Amino acid sequence: MKGKEEDVNVGANKFPERQPIGTAAQTENKDYKEPPPAPFFEPGELKSWSFYRAGIAEFIATFLFLYITVLTVMDVKRSPNACASVGIQGIAWAFGGMIFALVYCTAGISGGHINRR
Repeated sequence: MKGKEEDVNVGANKFPERQPIGTAAQTENKDYKEPPPAPFFEPGELKSWSFYRAGIAEFIATFLFLYITVLTVMDVKRSPNACASVGIQGIAWAFGGMIFALVYCTAGISGGHINRR
């Protein structure tokens, strides 16, 4: 067993690292220049209509999502038996369907900053 450990030690030291592992990003000798970080908030956004349009779209989408999904859960809880409601699978379809529909409908409005040219 001692011979195997010795082989591992020799192999590990055969090609020494030029710098310690995990310190490559900390060096100043990079072959590229990183852009400055983008500001988190720009005051000029408050003057644009697209900012308010995105906020309205997000509000309506969130309201519809909560309204439909909570009503679906309430219907399942209030039904006298399991056959009178949509069940657990119907709740899952309501949540998934609302996420799909609302993201599809509002992605161009509230997610428009991604495709800005």
